[in-house]
Amino acid sequence: MYSIERKSEIIRFLEQDGKVEVGILAEYFHTSKETIRRDLKDLEHQGVLTRTHGGAVSVKAQNLQNGNASLEYPLDIRGIQNFNEKQAICKKAVTFINDGDTVFVDNSSTTMYLVQFLPPQLQVTFITNSIKFLAEASQFDCTNKVFICLGGMYNPKNLSTYDNASVLSENEYYPDKCFISCAGISPDRMLTDTSIYEINTKKYMIDSAREVFLLADRTKFGKNGQFFLTNFDSIDHIITNSKPESNFFESLSNKNIQITSVDD
Repeated sequence: MYSIERKSEIIRFLEQDGKVEVGILAEYFHTSKETIRRDLKDLEHQGVLTRTHGGAVSVKAQNLQNGNASLEYPLDIRGIQNFNEKQAICKKAVTFINDGDTVFVDNSSTTMYLVQFLPPQLQVTFITNSIKFLAEASQFDCTNKVFICLGGMYNPKNLSTYDNASVLSENEYYPDKCFISCAGISPDRMLTDTSIYEINTKKYMIDSAREVFLLADRTKFGKNGQFFLTNFDSIDHIITNSKPESNFFESLSNKNIQITSVDD
């Protein structure tokens, strides 16, 4: 198992229990305690946990105990969460991209993996406000790809651009497809997100694109973020690793949304 996969599981355990123990993790992953200590040290530097004697505690759990709001993880950490699921979703999503398409990709921890699965021979123009997506693209053969980065203010935590300059530059583009993710999907509150800075960028591209694809792992269903993003009428496709419960699925199907599971 790769380090990033172990860290993804460690974060999942922290989300569930608020703490982890080195010995239990070493046994679970069939690896040495020293390897686990290195993983915990890395995650501590990234602000996920605080190491303790024999283990670690979640920073989110500590914040809640102290009466503070639980803060969203930085983009790099959110990219580690549910890593294998996000990889599988992106691998499925690129099958909807055709040669010659112009595609908007938002700044989310799911969509940043799209480019690594795209066949190198396809000619595609990408529009994005995600610096992380551009950095990921630089690691692959993108000879046939064009990348357009929207201008604006730079958000170092989310590695993105936003604000009026970003929205103004969007007015020049009408992509064939729009690939986005969000913080939560619920029948009553629709699609919500956590970053108010990038809401306008997503909304404009959702309205401008011919087809809108929502990429969301199973943990997003039934959750709510702080800010309204859009309603289901704006979404054409949902690509997920696991279809929601039957009543949830029926409510989405009634809105003529095509739901694709990675297992389909």
